[in-house]
Amino acid sequence: MNQAEVEIGSQNEWYAEIKAFDDTKFGVKGLVDAGLTKIPRIFIHPQHDLHDRSACKDSHFSIPIIDLQAVSTDSNLRAKAIEKIQNACETWGFFQIVNHGIPKTDLEGMLAAIGRFHEQDAEVKKEFYTRDLRNKTLFLSNFDLFQAPVVSWRDTLGLVMDSIPPEPESLPVICSDIAMVYSKQVHRLGITLFELLSEGIGLNPNHLKDMECAERITIIGQYYPPCPEPELTMGTRSHCDADFMTILLQDQIGGLQVLHENQWVDVPPIPGALIVNIGDFLQLLSNDKLKSVNHRVIAKQECPRISVACFFRTKFFEPGDDLKCYGPIKELLSEENPPMYKETTAQDFLKHYYSKGSGASALLHLKL
Repeated sequence: MNQAEVEIGSQNEWYAEIKAFDDTKFGVKGLVDAGLTKIPRIFIHPQHDLHDRSACKDSHFSIPIIDLQAVSTDSNLRAKAIEKIQNACETWGFFQIVNHGIPKTDLEGMLAAIGRFHEQDAEVKKEFYTRDLRNKTLFLSNFDLFQAPVVSWRDTLGLVMDSIPPEPESLPVICSDIAMVYSKQVHRLGITLFELLSEGIGLNPNHLKDMECAERITIIGQYYPPCPEPELTMGTRSHCDADFMTILLQDQIGGLQVLHENQWVDVPPIPGALIVNIGDFLQLLSNDKLKSVNHRVIAKQECPRISVACFFRTKFFEPGDDLKCYGPIKELLSEENPPMYKETTAQDFLKHYYSKGSGASALLHLKL
């Protein structure tokens, strides 16, 4: 058997293992429930991705925390918040927000509902298991399961909540009520943040909203089961988000890290706070004024980690619709600040994003 045949055989075995895992429709939690003590090889990440699991201990490196108290009513506080947000987006691409207007009871209720979904009877949960991304509700493990070089240690519930929300009965009963409430609150908060971001880069407050940046929210309820060998895998590989902006709610377990000045920095849980990060599309629109940066989640052995990420994306287009092109905002361009990127459609960008695998930014192929 020659080398090419050996490689093909190995690839076939790898694909068969991934397909067997996917066919169970039980996700990573199904492996844990079965009493797994050694993780399957499809979850083992390369050593060069694991050697720096420990975050930087430099006390000067900490995610900015921004108070949104009275930003809609007090012009002085609004101006201060805009300045802090702009600075955070230029240097970190991430920041935490407090006094954002969403009650703590709803934050806790949303986390609890995602936990209930993932911890319910596996046979009930598997009814939602699908890889058809056109579905408004889907449960799966790893969106890029069949494209990624390795599998990450997490399961996902996805709920698509457009600006016109779905009917509650179309969502899983176990989390439908709080998902409807929470998505409306996050949508309002997102509009406020887009206004502040618009002003921060010198635009009319409604500019990003008018570009339909807040038209579609996808709620991603991540569940990271306890891992018997956390030193061999990752909860989420290093990546940037393929959206305009993400608002993240995390529990108190921790594990999220952000890449800053070539060092991984922990994002410590703060009770009642939310995490905001810039996505690739907003870096594109802002012509690099706002930064989309790599982040990841460390696997843990003790208890499950739960998070709820709300992705602000373009609205859904039916086949045959005219596809909207996105490029650097014209009002930001000049001879001194020429466009950094070519225009692209959301569909073309996402196709490239999911096919490229981990590592390099999905924006690089659009650089002029």
